[in-house]
Amino acid sequence: MSDMKRRDLFALLGGAMAWPLAARAQQPAMPLVGFLSSASPEAFTPYLDAFLLGLDQAGFVEGRNFAIVYRWARGRDHQLPALAAELLERKVAVIAASGEPAVMAAKAATATTPIIFLIDGDPVRLGLVAGFHRPGGNLSGVTMLTLALDLQRLALLREALPRPASIAVLINPNFPGSPARIREVQDAARGMVQDLAIAPASNESEIDRAFARFEQRRPGALLVASDPFLDSRRDQIVALAARYGVPAIYERRDFAAAGGLMSYGTHLPDLYRKQGAYTALVLKETSPADLPVLQPTRLELVINLKTAKALGLEIPPPLIARADALIE
Repeated sequence: MSDMKRRDLFALLGGAMAWPLAARAQQPAMPLVGFLSSASPEAFTPYLDAFLLGLDQAGFVEGRNFAIVYRWARGRDHQLPALAAELLERKVAVIAASGEPAVMAAKAATATTPIIFLIDGDPVRLGLVAGFHRPGGNLSGVTMLTLALDLQRLALLREALPRPASIAVLINPNFPGSPARIREVQDAARGMVQDLAIAPASNESEIDRAFARFEQRRPGALLVASDPFLDSRRDQIVALAARYGVPAIYERRDFAAAGGLMSYGTHLPDLYRKQGAYTALVLKETSPADLPVLQPTRLELVINLKTAKALGLEIPPPLIARADALIE
């Protein structure tokens, strides 16, 4: 082969090899979703699956046309501002924030990057949005309106038990909105029980001490207020309730599945699926200002009859008939 032909062949092969590299370089980078949570990933699998399902149903498949980066505080909420800053440094297109501490950290970190939240409380009262129908800023999402459900859980405790004289409320005082939540529960309990005891706990040791006090002043029942920290201590709380023989009601179904007496609350996977769907809309360039805040449409009551038997309780048949699920 002549030198001229050899040079022509190498030039042709070189061009063919370089073309895919150039084509790849011209392809736009996949949008990046930042996921920020107060919780730990180990207990979050079913909810994360639901979140990704919401994206998938809107046409977004992780690794194919979007990427996701996770930041978990693992119950250490003081780390959330730094974790939110890390996500912004990664140039995420949207932050999906789970739990009020995570949402507040994300909101403080940016006024421009879209934030899709999933929270317990009232987003208007928390200053996250201007209104449910017209959020008006860079935030929107889903709320569980847990405060209203706390009052319904009190009523369920009274219905399930032989008129408890006292009810204790385990609550994290560091959770945003806790003072208002405590006042509302106290007001509602006045007509239900003779005594309502607030048991504050913001770390593992305080949970242990709160239950230890129940040995001297045993409440007739326990309401466990939901928040990311207490949710992350599910096994500890359920085990202590069993150890001290305290009938308890929780928000999340997984507490009842783990041995808690009852749970009443939203179907969380459905809410995380909706958060995923809203995140997909933002990736399609819909502004959060145009996305009305979503509220729960499905509530479920779960009763653990095995735990009731261990506590020596006879759950009234009408309440059993209303349950969405019974654990035996």
